[in-house]
Amino acid sequence: MSAPLRPAKTFDRSIVEGPISRAVWRLAWPTMLQNMIGGLQGVIDHAMVGNFVGYTGNAAIGVSLQIFIVVIVFIMSLYSGMGVLVARFAGAGDHEKVNRTVYQAFLTSVGLSVGVLAPLGYVVSPYLLDIVHATPEVQAQALPYLRIMFVFSFGMLMFFMVGGALRSAGDARTPLRLGVVLTVLNIVLNVILIPGLGPIPRLGTTGAALGTAIAGGVVSLIALYLLFSGRLVVAFHRGMSLKPDWSIIRSLFRFGLPTGLQGVAMNVAGVLLLRFIGSLEQSAEAQAAYAVGYTELFAFITWTSVGLMGATAAVAGQNLGAGHPDRSVRAVQVASRIGLGVAAVMGLLFLTIPRYLLALFGMHDPVVVGLGVQLLTFLSVSGLFVTVALTYSGGLQGTGDTKSPFYISVVSQIVVPLGWCAVLQATRGLAPTDIWLAILLGHATRSTLSVLRFRQGKWRHIRVDLEPART
Repeated sequence: MSAPLRPAKTFDRSIVEGPISRAVWRLAWPTMLQNMIGGLQGVIDHAMVGNFVGYTGNAAIGVSLQIFIVVIVFIMSLYSGMGVLVARFAGAGDHEKVNRTVYQAFLTSVGLSVGVLAPLGYVVSPYLLDIVHATPEVQAQALPYLRIMFVFSFGMLMFFMVGGALRSAGDARTPLRLGVVLTVLNIVLNVILIPGLGPIPRLGTTGAALGTAIAGGVVSLIALYLLFSGRLVVAFHRGMSLKPDWSIIRSLFRFGLPTGLQGVAMNVAGVLLLRFIGSLEQSAEAQAAYAVGYTELFAFITWTSVGLMGATAAVAGQNLGAGHPDRSVRAVQVASRIGLGVAAVMGLLFLTIPRYLLALFGMHDPVVVGLGVQLLTFLSVSGLFVTVALTYSGGLQGTGDTKSPFYISVVSQIVVPLGWCAVLQATRGLAPTDIWLAILLGHATRSTLSVLRFRQGKWRHIRVDLEPART
């Protein structure tokens, strides 16, 4: 096997040597902006579908995405394990181990997405929709959407893999550029495919899924070209073997699997919450309010916070790899303060102009709007808790403690909210406000437990390494 090419770019040493606030912000702002732009893509999907199809289309997308994320998050757990390894090796200045790790994550993603996710997802999609009690009208819109997302998932997976690898290595601007291309292309395709344009018929929710799949495929090809070009801080080369390196794959799963289980637990909880919503008297209206209020509008808080979580994980992991754990602590504190500021601003908008925000998605039905306003009131407070929870989870995961966030998620996203709903349903029957309060209680619990666990400091002693490369 030929010797690997050294990437044209070197690691940004200011992350482990310069001012910590600047290091966090340099990684955070591109990631936050990318996620907000990506959130805009979802907003446009829902807004166009809401105006051209109706609230059943909004409910169909919301239900489908919740199911899709539950399934796909297992594969994406690889990228969490990859991020732990890449951050540590980048902090130690080891290019060769960074490249080996990312390449093996790529090979594993190809095998799982093409060989498992696509065929299995196509077959089980109808049964998954039955689980969430989607009405026949919603199921008719959701089934083709969900099948397309499963079959053509690799493009989006590749986008998330490359973005995660580069951010963990200290480059957050390239993922931002790729994200802008992805979003612009997706918006253009949605404008054409959802309402129909010229000879192309109106495809509705199916058009939204096709736009996402095509855009993801194009961006994945661009990302692969950049990786093989040697222009990035992470690089592939033609001499790399297609043979799996099981020592690396085991490490990916060792650190990533708990994060995957965490994601599955959280999203299974979301699906079961949809099941509770589906049991309400006005279930379709409540699902539509949830899809727009929680999945889209609240995403401006969660996607920003997820961006901060990724930046925190990279900075904390690199500094631990460089032997500076105290800088890891300060990184988490800085990121949580930024997140609280964003959540406070969005929460104020939820309280002051909720009807205007819902109207952007074509929501004018009085029942749907009333339920949406209720939900946004609870989410205005919940956002403060979720941003703290995510930044501290990033600190834990980036330093290698991926098990604690999983246990915390089980308690806070399953036991607390679903237990609350189950008890009330069994005793007096559920009202929509009971479910909205369950979401708030879960986020508050997650925030409290994440802060307490990080402050225990056990992450300081976690070791990360790979076996020597085989020649």
